[in-house]
Amino acid sequence: MRNRCWMAAQTCTSFVDSLLPRVLCLDLLHAHLSGSISRECLHEVWEEKRKTGKTDLRDPLEEMPVGKFDYNLETFFPLFSRYIYALCNDRAALSYTTRSVLKDFQNDGVVYLELRTTPRAIPSANISKDEYIKTILECIQAFNASSSLKTNLILSIDRRNDEATAMEVVELAIASQLAGVVGVDLCGDPAIGDVSIFQAAFAKASQNGLKTTIHFAEAPQSSSSKELWTLLSYNPDRIGHVINVPDEVKEEIAKRKLGLELCLSCNVHAKMITGTYGDHHFGWWKKTGCPIALSTDDVGVFGSSLSNEYTLIAEHFGLSRDEICELARSPIDTIFGNEEDKERLRKLMWK
Repeated sequence: MRNRCWMAAQTCTSFVDSLLPRVLCLDLLHAHLSGSISRECLHEVWEEKRKTGKTDLRDPLEEMPVGKFDYNLETFFPLFSRYIYALCNDRAALSYTTRSVLKDFQNDGVVYLELRTTPRAIPSANISKDEYIKTILECIQAFNASSSLKTNLILSIDRRNDEATAMEVVELAIASQLAGVVGVDLCGDPAIGDVSIFQAAFAKASQNGLKTTIHFAEAPQSSSSKELWTLLSYNPDRIGHVINVPDEVKEEIAKRKLGLELCLSCNVHAKMITGTYGDHHFGWWKKTGCPIALSTDDVGVFGSSLSNEYTLIAEHFGLSRDEICELARSPIDTIFGNEEDKERLRKLMWK
């Protein structure tokens, strides 16, 4: 039976063409705003700033050459702190890049998106964290009103944050719930920070109706049993990456049937796993029955759209048409949107 989950984006390889229709209808639950900006969009922002003497940064197409995707955990995080944040440092750039990201995801066939961002103040442009969030939400609200893509926002706590800063993120999220903020995330350099200090922040988020997701076992440095059990004690609704997970923790995740956000190309390009696509832990987690949301993480850096992630999964794990459809549907009940959002996806993907 033809399924409307096959309605969206990108031409497949000849192998996948024999298995799948050319396009998919998709939901995307793990995508970072700043990491999803295309290099072409960053170049356009840079060009405009260069004309008016507002930047002395290198051209993004030199800083991030076309075809370069091999950023590892040592080179990935500095790319944002020293370059992307320095370029996207005023309201015009924030709005322009946010709209571009939304348009790119829509063009790829995404019909439901949970975009995440860490609130940041930009003193040079007189932008507070609250104003930063409002700027992003205004772009999202305008796009939602005129497109087939529905987007909600997740605010991220950075592992580098102290308790007070983490609590501030939660309070900003609570204040913006009616405007489209649906959850709180924990992200950042996995080699940094003590996650045990965030218990109160995650408890407050949950108590106020916000959903939570956590970057989990992303690297060996952040995968001690102590850290992982601490994170599970926060009762997250979903967890992301789940790479370096000890067996006893795997058993608990499978028992809870937690939603998993798996990012194939990111993990391969950044050498976060041993081997290549066919060696990805997707194959192990698929057998557990946990809902899996294939995700792009940072498509602007790692270069793989969501439709391409489905192509890679189909090719390297030998999934049938029915299995791909089921995979696309499986995270619906784990989205942070409301029942109306879930029902819309059910109608799109079962018709």
